[in-house]
Amino acid sequence: MPSRVFLPALCLAAASAVGAIAPAQAQPATPAGQSQHLPRVEGAWVRSAVPGQHGTGAFMKITAPRPMQLVGVSTPIAGVAEVHEMKMEGDVMKMRALPALDLPAGRTVELKPGGYHLMLMELKQSLKAGATVPITLLLRDGAGAESRLELKVPVAAKAPGGGHGHMDSHKH
Repeated sequence: MPSRVFLPALCLAAASAVGAIAPAQAQPATPAGQSQHLPRVEGAWVRSAVPGQHGTGAFMKITAPRPMQLVGVSTPIAGVAEVHEMKMEGDVMKMRALPALDLPAGRTVELKPGGYHLMLMELKQSLKAGATVPITLLLRDGAGAESRLELKVPVAAKAPGGGHGHMDSHKH
């Protein structure tokens, strides 16, 4: 009676697949075809931008299942997209592009206003709250293999949940 053995195994596999998909669908940034080898992204958002504004930031929490680096970002809504860091150097707040951002295994790295973030420059359109922006993260693992994580990120005037970073009003 192989069909009896096969059917429960098939049901278990289907239930496992549904369980693996459901958390990704509940995330504000929904990875397309998320893999267990790719990082988990939570709380992602892009700051809204008015017509004529040339740049904005994207923010999220990234948890990698194994050591890797965020080495690039792209989006069709910006001519330039970079991984950036803001930090105090003496009495001066400085911002610079990073060639790579380490994502330690199992530790959440937060991209937030006033710290690490994605800088979207040369905007091709205004970004109204409630819209969604496609963003692709380029990742590299310890062996040098690259992968892409495709996200759909909501646009908001401020962090979801009303949170305010001390640099939340900072404009690029």
